Amino acid sequence: QVQVVESGGGLVQAGGSLRLSCTASGLRFGDYAMGWFRQAPGKEREVISCITRLSTGTSYVDFVKGRFSISRDNAKNTLYLQMNSLTPDDTAMYYCATKKNNICSGSWSSQSDYNYWGQGTQVTVSS
Repeated sequence: QVQVVESGGGLVQAGGSLRLSCTASGLRFGDYAMGWFRQAPGKEREVISCITRLSTGTSYVDFVKGRFSISRDNAKNTLYLQMNSLTPDDTAMYYCATKKNNICSGSWSSQSDYNYWGQGTQVTVSS
């Protein structure tokens, strides 16, 4: 049974940092590209970033470029999202997911390309 679990969320002041983690079990973690997403209250879920299986390629949406950094440790079956310079607009539930293909370029942000999802971790940024 595949399980994907996010952690590391919490309450942080604007300008602060958080590092989210995502572990996956029941599958060969290193066989999957991975992505991070978020969903704010009353809004649709949106993609944030993607990383290929061997970390050879990454992509970010414009509004997190230069602030967020995705990485992974395949030996630990863990995906990370380092978030810096947080603003209240970053307040959301953050999710990770496995990707059906090893592509993090072009149309990498299509959510239909992601299959196993976690339950999310809440990030709240106060002003």
